[in-house]
Amino acid sequence: MSSYLSRREFAKSLGIASASVPFLLNLGSLVRANSQATKQRLIVVFSPNGVIPPNFWPDEEGENFSLKRIMAPLEPFKNRLLTLHGVSDKIRGDGDSHMRGMGCLLTGIELYPGNIQGGSDTPAGWASGISIDQEIKNYLQSKPETQTRFGSLEFGVGVPSRADTWTRMVYAGPNRPIAPIDQPQAMFNKLYGQRKDQDTVRSILDDLQADLAKLRSKVSQEDRRLLDEHEALVREFEKQLTPVSTESHIVPEIDSKVEDSNDNIPTLTRQQMDLMLHAIQADFARIFTFQFTNSVGQAKMRWLGIEEDHHGLSHEPDSNEQAVEKLTKINIWYCEQIAYLAQKLAEIPEPGGNGSLLDNTTILWTNELGKGNSHTLENIPFVLIGGGLGFRTGRSLKYKSTPHNRLLMSLAHGFGHQIGRFGNENYCNEGPLALS
Repeated sequence: MSSYLSRREFAKSLGIASASVPFLLNLGSLVRANSQATKQRLIVVFSPNGVIPPNFWPDEEGENFSLKRIMAPLEPFKNRLLTLHGVSDKIRGDGDSHMRGMGCLLTGIELYPGNIQGGSDTPAGWASGISIDQEIKNYLQSKPETQTRFGSLEFGVGVPSRADTWTRMVYAGPNRPIAPIDQPQAMFNKLYGQRKDQDTVRSILDDLQADLAKLRSKVSQEDRRLLDEHEALVREFEKQLTPVSTESHIVPEIDSKVEDSNDNIPTLTRQQMDLMLHAIQADFARIFTFQFTNSVGQAKMRWLGIEEDHHGLSHEPDSNEQAVEKLTKINIWYCEQIAYLAQKLAEIPEPGGNGSLLDNTTILWTNELGKGNSHTLENIPFVLIGGGLGFRTGRSLKYKSTPHNRLLMSLAHGFGHQIGRFGNENYCNEGPLALS
């Protein structure tokens, strides 16, 4: 991967002859006389199969707390850390705990009935509502001053090719899951795709819009609503095809020969995170998700000397000390990846603004279960790093079985999106969590 641009390098790359309004906008208005409003960003990082609570949660509450083994890699960011023990997924209904843990994690609402069978519980389908990342994305994209090329970007590593409730946590709306892109080359093509391919697709979209216009006068009102949804998707896709000025920032290089395989997860993770960092610097989006494998994820972390698959280990009883140690190492590895991301964000100056990217970004690390072998949806891991949403960090907070819908509302409020409920409104009565 290429190195990241410092503010000095950004400025050095500018010249009067090459300056233009689009160019300056993409650079974050480094040479504008008037300062730009602070950019706010959210990165949701998911890792699966629960945690080992005694090795994860701080014992203390408040500002004086100690990090346990799993979260020890985040020690350099302790004053920018917020741990939320006792925030729980209260959503019930169809589906097993893994399915509801994944499908309700960011939506806060029940799954639709369906034919996907999980465990011994009733079958279920997709989530019946939008996820909070997409809710915030839509809010930001509705305002010219916070619009970006993509709005949101969904990264993944080791996500199975199949599509089911265990593999999707992001939803554009009811019954509308969004698949993460888990191959760095595919993400690179999305961000920096060839212009010829863009022109070809744009031509197809032009024809599609023309066909939709012809149909409008010949269909029912209900069908016109569906046409409106299709046209909105076409316009969003067209916006994503806007040509990128490669002069405005360094275009990263990736090793396209890295195979998308279990044993390459560490390399793929680094490639994907570096691509995300470039996308943040280029202001391609303000909302990001990063999904490690999937609910019931069965990665075999041989690079840690662990041959058993993650999900299988997570079912072992607490009395199996070897399994507990291996699961602890697995979660430490996930935490190390988040620490890498946080460190890079802290090292990169905010283009056109004050402080670092981490000062204006909040990372939310989470999971579909509180504990793997019990399949509990109580005490879901929620750890926040960074200053993007103005929360008061450097604290260990403890709640008593508080619905996670309230946290999802807090994320929206952190962006100024003052929603009064999100997901199942029965769990929103006490309003957002007071984290500021």
